[in-house]
Amino acid sequence: MRIDRKTKIYGLIGYPVKHTFSPLMHNAAFKSLGINATYLAFEVRPKDLKAAIACAKSTGVCGLNVTVPYKEKVLKYLDETDKEVSLIKAVNTIVAKKGRLKGYNTDGRGFVSSLKEAFGISPKGKSFFIMGAGGASRAISFSLAVRGARRIVLVDEISGKAMSLARSLVKNTSCEAVAVKKDKGAMKELILNSDVFINATPCGMKPRDPQVIDPSFLYKGIFVCDIIYNPRATRLLRDAKRRGARTLNGIGMLLNQGAISFELWTGRKAPVKVMKKALGC
Repeated sequence: MRIDRKTKIYGLIGYPVKHTFSPLMHNAAFKSLGINATYLAFEVRPKDLKAAIACAKSTGVCGLNVTVPYKEKVLKYLDETDKEVSLIKAVNTIVAKKGRLKGYNTDGRGFVSSLKEAFGISPKGKSFFIMGAGGASRAISFSLAVRGARRIVLVDEISGKAMSLARSLVKNTSCEAVAVKKDKGAMKELILNSDVFINATPCGMKPRDPQVIDPSFLYKGIFVCDIIYNPRATRLLRDAKRRGARTLNGIGMLLNQGAISFELWTGRKAPVKVMKKALGC
């Protein structure tokens, strides 16, 4: 890769980011289309978020992806957002243009596309159980709801976050949405009555992380999705497979949301096959 004074800079901000595969797919895409650009991973500590965004803006960074824990926190540092973000209240893509930063969210669309590609199903009429109510969950939940999901059940360590998201879904969509406490009995019954289980938390990224849920809650035939892609086979997915569930990791979501981000930044059609090969899938 040739770096010169005309090279455009794109990147990812989050904490941590050492696990990310995003530079692999985006740099492969730039090279494939002959775009003089590079994509870097920026590990930003929480106390430095404001400064990092200001630095990106002042130094001419052309675009950013945003990952945990900043998808919601970054909103207050942007100049504008698109209409979808006004509902989701979380951003995973920032486009810099003429000194202004505009926020978008491509996570939900990326997840729905991966669901269809892997399982051949759409959200319409389906019931979903989602662990987590942070930025990724918000994007996924709204994308499912506006595409006809029948019911979404939400659980989060911070019960108020799940309740707030459920209320927002009910207010802005026709989907039934409820928040429940992390109670084993209630969770088991609701999962048994769900078509799809989604882990939208970081739990499972580290080898010593606790179980997301008790594996006995999963039944044969349920679709189990973990938005984590590194490792590709999390403890949840291994347990789910042993229970006879159909499983999906986060690599498809990463690919699809990344392709949309790429197109927002460059105005060019994303070379999805190239990006997919770079991710090894």
